[in-house]
Amino acid sequence: MTDSTRRSGADEPYPYAYGAGAGYPDPPAYQPQQPVTTPSGVTVWPGDGSGGGDGSDGSGGGAGADGGAFASVGEGEGAHGGAGRRRARASRPVVLIAAVAAVSALVGGGAAALVTNATQKSDTTISTPVVNANSTSHSGVSAVAAAVSPSIVEVSASGTSGQSTGSGVVITSGGEIITNNHVVSGADAIKVAFSDGSKKTATVVGTDSKKDLALIKVEGASGLKAASLGDSSKVTVGDQVVAIGSPEGLTGTVTSGIVSALDRDVTVSTDQGQGQDGQGPGGGGQWPFEFGGGRYNGDVGSSTTTYKAIQTDASLNPGNSGGALINMSGQVIGINSAMYSAASGQSSSSAGSVGLGFSIPINTVKSDLAALRAGGSDSNT
Repeated sequence: MTDSTRRSGADEPYPYAYGAGAGYPDPPAYQPQQPVTTPSGVTVWPGDGSGGGDGSDGSGGGAGADGGAFASVGEGEGAHGGAGRRRARASRPVVLIAAVAAVSALVGGGAAALVTNATQKSDTTISTPVVNANSTSHSGVSAVAAAVSPSIVEVSASGTSGQSTGSGVVITSGGEIITNNHVVSGADAIKVAFSDGSKKTATVVGTDSKKDLALIKVEGASGLKAASLGDSSKVTVGDQVVAIGSPEGLTGTVTSGIVSALDRDVTVSTDQGQGQDGQGPGGGGQWPFEFGGGRYNGDVGSSTTTYKAIQTDASLNPGNSGGALINMSGQVIGINSAMYSAASGQSSSSAGSVGLGFSIPINTVKSDLAALRAGGSDSNT
């Protein structure tokens, strides 16, 4: 077949470069838009795919309504009657890619928001309201100490067997005070010192040596600030606690720690002459007790009793007996009764707390109050 008889355009390649020959469209007057890569790594091509032809007429489709550079793929007869092969780009994949990019951005932003929110919540501390608090400017241990200290007193007892110094908790505005039996046992005279420095005389109302509890009452008292009694059945191991008492005669001393264990069996003496707290005889001024098969602060003697106690690592020293163990809401949850000092064979001035202290649960105290007000169980023996 000669050149003169060959059909034009159908069986031979384009003889001219794009836009360089007659019958071909002119090149665009502007450069096509370039693809954009999102922060998440997705490449987005320009154009939203809207508008444009489908190429069925052989035109190859037009640009989208927004002037985008992409057109749908079409097939048809070219301008020269051949099956013209023109470069066209699909619009639907562009929309899909753009949608994926948008979702990726949303997911990434949402995840970041969740992480930030979780971090902020973990740093948030919850403040527990303290009962009897006169001010909201303090929190934690200082708030508890400020609210409860006026209800904690120093108890000084003297008798034929010696002198003892312990602590007590005011439970009524009329002057009723709970303390340990071994603090006032055998006493002929009792003096009570308050947090404001005032002192009053008190008498024994009732004692219960089997629970190591005693109720005394200040003479002619009124308007005293009574402590709030909590619920020891709600105490759990790990709870933060505050202890207030008069170790070594230092009235109003505040220490803090946690509840180390519950329901510890503590054995103490019921003999009123066995030992007194503070500066009294027996155990170098320290109240002897037995716990876990061990003997601490001396010999408990032959007459003993065992009760369930709250164990704490709050610092307790001779003179803390009868004082309060308090939760972070400012409620008394125990009456401090026994503590171990490493220097148990030395004088009380050389002794120190090693984080082993015990308190009588306040629910035990509340269940025994009626009996103590009637003289206590010891009045019937």
